[in-house]
Amino acid sequence: MSALLEIEDLAVVFGGRSAAVRGASLRVEKGETHCLVGESGCGKSVTALAIMNLLARGGHRSAKRMSFASTDLLSLSDRDMARIRGNRISMIFQEPMTSLNPAFTVGSQMAEVLTRHKGGSRAAALGRSVELMGRVGITAPEMRLGQFPHQLSGGLRQRVMIAMALMCDPELLVADEPTTALDVTVQAQILRLLATLKRELGLAILLITHDLGIVARVADRVSVMYAGEVVERAPTAELFRAPQHPYTRGLLSCVPVPGRVRRDRPLGSIPGVVPAIGPGFAGCAFRSRCSHADETCGRAIPRRQAGAAHDYLCRLEPEFTELQPA
Repeated sequence: MSALLEIEDLAVVFGGRSAAVRGASLRVEKGETHCLVGESGCGKSVTALAIMNLLARGGHRSAKRMSFASTDLLSLSDRDMARIRGNRISMIFQEPMTSLNPAFTVGSQMAEVLTRHKGGSRAAALGRSVELMGRVGITAPEMRLGQFPHQLSGGLRQRVMIAMALMCDPELLVADEPTTALDVTVQAQILRLLATLKRELGLAILLITHDLGIVARVADRVSVMYAGEVVERAPTAELFRAPQHPYTRGLLSCVPVPGRVRRDRPLGSIPGVVPAIGPGFAGCAFRSRCSHADETCGRAIPRRQAGAAHDYLCRLEPEFTELQPA
């Protein structure tokens, strides 16, 4: 597979002081699902917004490289980026109720995406909307076109967002925690839908989540993010089999796994909170929460290889044993 999205040393700063993303690098291949995982506040959503050039006012992005299908995203004008956004790269935002305009019907919002990027008549755009709404499992799509977002359930609003993201046949779909606000039954339906669309349409998906259960089900590769840095990258099976970074191990210890977690033992937890990173910060951001930390963790941290496609950011040497039962 060839890379569709390549990011090298992405940094995002707000107000010239607070670093939301620090030197993050990741690569999304054509046709794969790449999961970006970590706690809230680790910079996952900001990374997605930086890719789309949708950072809030005061946010500034920089990178050694940020390319999509060999196009340098950093050098594009706002007008050129607008031609790609929603067309070749689409995004499903975290909360569909705040992403859909409450003043316009579902049909008008969906049709606008197609007419803006591809042209054509409104009637053709509405026909395409009906087709995609049916494809994502919305019943009576013709009726739904005339409804407003508040008239739909959370699951239906999320399906509308997915259908809207597919209007222009994008090559990359960025999904920012698309199942967070949904109950577990609807969550499973949305995940199955994304997997089906990826298979049928050849989509690449960058899926942002904090749920490792979702990662295990859908991801081909995983990037673990902490305090604005990608601290570990690996194929999904290898990450779950032999996690290397203490943060990744901590996340996995919080997940109940049959045969690995004993019923009479409490689940693991990571003490403390994600730190705010200011100017001049050096060393490992996880050291205040890590049981392996020593004085060397305050210095520059090397990136180590644990396999051909598995690397992590830590002073600890690679360990190739599986995570032991708790």
